[in-house]
Amino acid sequence: MVVTGLIYASVLAVIGGGLAWFTQIPWVGAPFYLLALFCLWFFRDPEREIPTGPVAVSPADGKVVRIRRKPEGTQLCIFLNVFDVHVNRSPIAGKVTAVEYNKGKFLVASKDEASYENERNTMTVDNGQSSVRFSQIAGLIARRIVCTKIPGDYVTMGERIGLIKFGSRVDVDFGPEWEVTVREGERVSAGSSVVAKRKAL
Repeated sequence: MVVTGLIYASVLAVIGGGLAWFTQIPWVGAPFYLLALFCLWFFRDPEREIPTGPVAVSPADGKVVRIRRKPEGTQLCIFLNVFDVHVNRSPIAGKVTAVEYNKGKFLVASKDEASYENERNTMTVDNGQSSVRFSQIAGLIARRIVCTKIPGDYVTMGERIGLIKFGSRVDVDFGPEWEVTVREGERVSAGSSVVAKRKAL
């Protein structure tokens, strides 16, 4: 459970209880109790079995909505709906060499334009042999990106690096040394689903 969920749930429960006490109508606080339960469920943070080997794992739960082949590599775009786990994880182990925050719009995160126009936080992780760049992207509802890492930190593959509150998107940029192993329309899980393999030298 993410601490944020406990805070939200506690505040909502207190509001519901306060209304019930003030009005002397027990059920008047029910909508707030339901919202509190939703927050506890939404901010869940399940443990994941992290694979090993020269692979990259998904940084987010969700659906692969776009795979873009480029001369410099491949971009993988993952859309998270409001029912997905929103804790993000590092695709590979290595050193965080850059964390860049960019202000932007709050378009629907499933649209292609969101990759370039929406508010986002981009992190680069380098393991000495290759690097992976990935962006936490805000959506129409998601207005809060949380990143717990800074340049110079070292992360393990599948390690938690932050979250995006409510519906959102994560784009991953792989260099030519990586072979993407998932397809558009496939669902992936953060930290446990292999999305790319490093090509043999």
